Amino acid sequence: MLLLKRQKLEELKSEGKDPFVKETYDVTAHSKDIKEGFNEDEEREVSIAGRVMSKRRHGKICFLDIRDSVGTIQVFARKDVLEDKYEEVKGLDIGDIVGVKGVVFKTEAGEITVRATDLTLLSKSLQILPEKFHGLKDPDLRYRQRYVDLIVNPEVKDVFIKRNKIIKKIREFLDNRGFLEVETPILGTVAGGANARPFYTHHNTLDIDMQLRIANELFLKRLIVGGFEKVYEMGKMFRNEGMDPKHNPEFTNIELYQAYVDYEEMMRITENLFEYVATEVLGTDTINYQGTEISLKAPWKRITMIDAVKKYADVDFNKIDTDEKAREIAREKGLEVSENDTWGKLLSEMFEEFCEEHLVEPTFVIGHPVEVSPLAKRNPKDPRLTQRFEAFINTWEFANAFSELNDPIDQRERFEAQVAEKEAGDDEAHPMDSDFINAIEVGLPPTGGLGIGVDRMVVLLTDQPSIRDVLLFPTMKPIGKEVAEINENKAADEKSKIKLDLSKVKVEPLFEDYVDFDTFSKSDFRVVKVKNCEEVPKSKKLLKFTLDDGSEKKRTILSGIKNFYSAEELVGKTLLAITNLPPRKMMGEESCGMLLSAICDYDGEELLNLVMLDDNIPAGAKLY
Repeated sequence: MLLLKRQKLEELKSEGKDPFVKETYDVTAHSKDIKEGFNEDEEREVSIAGRVMSKRRHGKICFLDIRDSVGTIQVFARKDVLEDKYEEVKGLDIGDIVGVKGVVFKTEAGEITVRATDLTLLSKSLQILPEKFHGLKDPDLRYRQRYVDLIVNPEVKDVFIKRNKIIKKIREFLDNRGFLEVETPILGTVAGGANARPFYTHHNTLDIDMQLRIANELFLKRLIVGGFEKVYEMGKMFRNEGMDPKHNPEFTNIELYQAYVDYEEMMRITENLFEYVATEVLGTDTINYQGTEISLKAPWKRITMIDAVKKYADVDFNKIDTDEKAREIAREKGLEVSENDTWGKLLSEMFEEFCEEHLVEPTFVIGHPVEVSPLAKRNPKDPRLTQRFEAFINTWEFANAFSELNDPIDQRERFEAQVAEKEAGDDEAHPMDSDFINAIEVGLPPTGGLGIGVDRMVVLLTDQPSIRDVLLFPTMKPIGKEVAEINENKAADEKSKIKLDLSKVKVEPLFEDYVDFDTFSKSDFRVVKVKNCEEVPKSKKLLKFTLDDGSEKKRTILSGIKNFYSAEELVGKTLLAITNLPPRKMMGEESCGMLLSAICDYDGEELLNLVMLDDNIPAGAKLY
């Protein structure tokens, strides 16, 4: 069948009918609009386009089902109307994309149909779509080939249309309350704001390792420091963690921060937001998720973490006053315990083990231990706990919020405790972020902060069994050809980094004339940092460097190394320069010094390597 499709394409090309040369088609109507606006007394001419989903021939007539972006409509084609083009209709395959011009009418069977007066093949499908009665059912294949899933399972498209509406309503809710939507970096040198393991990457130009964000909290709170009172950001987060129906390594999250309010206000925002979005999108605040009816109407239930553990695990942490006692009871309950585990950490683990499964109706769990809440204010009545909540629905956590910690001394101590945990083997412990400490030392007002998992919210409101069902392209492990392609690409990348064959290197003979030390000492060799680098207009060789040489003035040096380096890749590098040479004009620019490079002959051609130094060496350091 695949071979036959390709043979048909070659025949079309040989006849001068290559469908892939067509660039546009004038679409005047869509299936849904045609059906909803049908008037039996009015003959309406339309021009439609879509994919052939079925084809039924009866001699000199043919019926096609054409699916466009909003639905499916029947097309009626007759040989005596289309004449020579009827042969093209006969040659159509399921999956081909066509444009049809015609007149709308209703068949004797009562189906609204387009009677074709012209038909154009716009794209030839060279693959085989799943048979329509069975469709594409294998979940793994559906996620891998979402484009096919959307074609043969049209109800899937409805989920993503509804997702779009949910996201719009979230924004509408916050915008109407005076929140400002902002954007913060995805790449950073410190992935903070949550306890999670980040993904790492490398920035070639700056030659530094970077991390994809696990949360945007710390940047948003910097904006509150800077004077904004209400901000939010919705976007992708990345956590190098496990995958299950509730987790995907790449996910959409929203975080919002409001100055001069506490976590109680964040509770009100959370419950009102869920109720508002459900009512606006679904028309009701009561949903049915996988057979369970759940009311999202505010106000929601509240319970402390200590009370939840007492209720569902029959352990009263109010009566446990030492870490040793907590570890002893946790072991009795069957938890895996280490000697470093504290009262607070074990309270949190016991809650996760014994309580979450009972939280079906929307519930705020409050009073989290300090050990697992490094960014939340302490409870003034019990400093072991924090002013924090997590919102649970259907046993899943949907939201996390605090009265934000704005005491920089306390914050530093908690970060240091987290760093100690990381050094002890907890790769999800929060890293140190000195710039964030500096920001709240400038002054962070009392602030309430909230994070909501948007994907989980969409799962709930669209009644889908897994987070993968609400992600157009969920993360999948490569298989088959993908694995081979990844290996080929990796091999090509490694090939580009092959080390030089040193047997092909020739160097100039060493100088035999001596230079006295007094003459040599007159050259001022200094470490310089590249602040900016750009190409010199009209020059094939020169790059213009703006350098920090340790003085208060910026230094400009021009160097003829454009054939060996791009300007962008040298920004941020630490180089070596002679800084006491007399200025000289080069292409109209004044160059004050010389950058040092290593030059040799490699396989008959000149090879130049700019001398680059450890970034820890400060600008202005003198070389002896």
